[in-house]
Amino acid sequence: MRIAMVGAGGVGGYFGGRLAQAGHDVWLVARGRHLAALREGGLRVDSVHGDFALPAVQATDDTGEIGAVDAVIVTVKNWQLPGVVEAIRPLLAEHTAVIPLLNGVEAVDVLGEGLGHRHVLGGLCRIAARVESPGHIVHDAIDPTIVFGEMDDRRSERALRILKAFSEGGFVAELASDIQVALWEKFMLIATWSGVGAVTRAPVGVWRSLQGSRGIAEQCLREILAIARARGVAVADERVEKTLAFIDSVGEGALASMQRDIMEGRPSELESQNGAVVRLGAEAGVPTPVNHFLYHVLLPQERAARG
Repeated sequence: MRIAMVGAGGVGGYFGGRLAQAGHDVWLVARGRHLAALREGGLRVDSVHGDFALPAVQATDDTGEIGAVDAVIVTVKNWQLPGVVEAIRPLLAEHTAVIPLLNGVEAVDVLGEGLGHRHVLGGLCRIAARVESPGHIVHDAIDPTIVFGEMDDRRSERALRILKAFSEGGFVAELASDIQVALWEKFMLIATWSGVGAVTRAPVGVWRSLQGSRGIAEQCLREILAIARARGVAVADERVEKTLAFIDSVGEGALASMQRDIMEGRPSELESQNGAVVRLGAEAGVPTPVNHFLYHVLLPQERAARG
């Protein structure tokens, strides 16, 4: 299968590397020093599931060089998404599937409006991975998983072909029975972890063990659950407890990616996580006092990071 990974950082580099290792025709779309290192020395991945290296990979910053592909996997940051829509166009054929593996619940709409909704599937991933240095990815936590599906939940021919390709990549791949539920369940986890982690400046093992900050996290989860329900997404009540149980299972030193960006003074996904909860809550008539607090406390730092 021909696959373009638009964004070859921790997430795109890991999954793209695994798919290339399995023999698929994979292109990594990157830039700067990372791109130069990929071109010159290939890709190195250190993983808790086994290290590997690809001495030569196909890497570019010009999607016109690639041509049409079967699947475009989008792994940029949410705030970069509008800027990559035009870059994706040269990759499209009539059958091409575009699958965002971004945090949040709005990427499908952004890509659908820019590229045509027929191309876009819903998707999410579970992994903790980062660029350690140019050309070098470190995967240090969480079993790598991709969950995706057509937005109407059809088991389409293209979805089944992509599922087969992903399954050959040596990571967990699932075709969602209800992709909206899957997206909102991930959103509950990541917005809560990111917001509470960024405000406390503490790793997950600290804030989950303190009654006050754990209580804030639980309230945050319940606000997002209420918004999902108001939008007609059938997330179950027990998802709050299951999400807290997952948080309890994560290594005590773990940080969310948005949290890490804010702590290091970089632009973050604040607007598409806690900011989105506030916006979507207002649209649905659902009060979001905890997320309102998290968002507005972090907003000055976000604006400073963006100059």
